[in-house]
Amino acid sequence: MTAAEPVLLVHDDGGARVLTLNRPGALNAFDQELWLAAADALEAAAEDDSVRCVLVTGAGRAFSAGQDLGEMADPSVFEGSEPGYRRFMPVLETFPKPLVAAVNGVGVGIGLTMLLHCDVVLIARGARLKVPFISLGVTTEASASLLMPVTMGWQRAAEVLFTEPWIDAEQAVADGLALRVVDDAVLMDEALDLARRIGDLPLAPVVATKRLLLAGRADAVAAARLRELDAFEARVGAMRGGGGGAADHGGSGAS
Repeated sequence: MTAAEPVLLVHDDGGARVLTLNRPGALNAFDQELWLAAADALEAAAEDDSVRCVLVTGAGRAFSAGQDLGEMADPSVFEGSEPGYRRFMPVLETFPKPLVAAVNGVGVGIGLTMLLHCDVVLIARGARLKVPFISLGVTTEASASLLMPVTMGWQRAAEVLFTEPWIDAEQAVADGLALRVVDDAVLMDEALDLARRIGDLPLAPVVATKRLLLAGRADAVAAARLRELDAFEARVGAMRGGGGGAADHGGSGAS
């Protein structure tokens, strides 16, 4: 990626809008610029009546390696009233239109937990997922403390959080993190076909249906996110006081 390229690519395909995380040299890890660009893009898509569906994917060999740990070393990243993660998550969790993910490669930390907020997830056969929160000295984020047990079952969620295994594509489907495995070469074709089919539907009933799907969990998801923020900040404070560990707000550590 050249310096002139945006960290998020946006293009429309009929009624579908495609958002491509575009920091391939950093495995599409989220820095402040990408957090804010993604939040802005989702807000714009929510307000644009020509958009019925949003498809999210990554450039290069990764979906997202999580939070950019290099940026995490800079305390100024979290100054101000609205750091990137805090702005992005409420937009993601309340997004009023269908959200499709095409997981093209490695997804770590937020690269996994954001999938819990997507309506349909297709995963490439060669992709793999991981949440290394505890080994990095922190806890869950993106309301994963609520949504992982709901999605995967309590015991499997506990196993994944406490032992931090790599999850391959077939296991991701078995765990409920993705709908189906797609061969790498045709992932985007299948994801775009799905997004286009949704994009051809009338807007009002699409939005009404998504609103109903979200209604049953909206308050619980927001409350879980705020509990996680408190726990995360406590862990960061402990580490700054010499408690050890590596601060992460979405989990990097992809290889």
